[in-house]
Amino acid sequence: MTRMSRRDTALACVVAVLWGVNFVAIHASLEQFPPFFLASLRFALLAVPALLFVRRPQVPVRWLVLYGVGFGILQFVFLYAGMAAGMPAGLASLVLQASAPFTVLLAALFLKERPGAVRLTGIAVAVTGFTVIAVTRGLQAQLVPVLLVLAGAMGWAIGNIGAREARPSQPFAFMMWMTVIPPVPLLLLSLVVEGPARIESSLSSSFTAAALPAWVGLAYTVLISTVIGTSLWSLLMSRNPSSSVAPFSMLVPVAGFLSAGILLGERPEVGDLVGGVLVIVGVLAPTLLAVRRHLGDRRAADDGTLPPSPVETVG
Repeated sequence: MTRMSRRDTALACVVAVLWGVNFVAIHASLEQFPPFFLASLRFALLAVPALLFVRRPQVPVRWLVLYGVGFGILQFVFLYAGMAAGMPAGLASLVLQASAPFTVLLAALFLKERPGAVRLTGIAVAVTGFTVIAVTRGLQAQLVPVLLVLAGAMGWAIGNIGAREARPSQPFAFMMWMTVIPPVPLLLLSLVVEGPARIESSLSSSFTAAALPAWVGLAYTVLISTVIGTSLWSLLMSRNPSSSVAPFSMLVPVAGFLSAGILLGERPEVGDLVGGVLVIVGVLAPTLLAVRRHLGDRRAADDGTLPPSPVETVG
């Protein structure tokens, strides 16, 4: 397995920090805008340049739509609703990582992929962690926000299935064109659930000094987190093995907790921390074990104790 360069390792850490801080940015925007309208506005600001300047990726439309519905609509409807209902930004960055075990389960159900025993054990550990968090929050009458964010994680997992089946050769273009799908459905949902009066009120009061953090948060989400963060992540995935890059995503909740603690004064409960450790171990351990096994086989092959695999044989 190719080892990531120091530069790429640093970039992966930077992306994780950018994505972790994004939850604080979302919190700031939700202070001004209703959640469904905010999600629609977020994607509308990305959809316009996508239509004007980005060539549509050559992938089946059904998988692009599934990605847009899962990743763009379902994830952010429930994530924003959960945070608007009181889910702390730092904890939201952690609970959203449930998308990883959800993706494995959906792939097993619909794509007939068979997760190994180690992967299933990791899922069980992660689920235990989420259960600890749910119980902790349930005791504080804050279970509904946790369940909403978990539903958002399921939406992300559904989007992952669409992305996996699409197999885009241009991941950034695929992501940008996905943003064309959510704005109108989200706006209609906002009109029905939140109402025109609430939307108008949020807009009319948004051009004040008090609303500046909301606009800064929205700009951060659109430009820094989505455009820059996703571009860097796509670059890293294009020139490194996915198994080397993917584990860095588990730094996102670390950055989320730290930034929420510094900027918002959030302090996680003991149960949140215990559950968080279990989640990170459950999600990350199978990948690290696979990497370790691969490196062990590679080392044995180099020592001559195992024959090299056909892929690694130089003719």
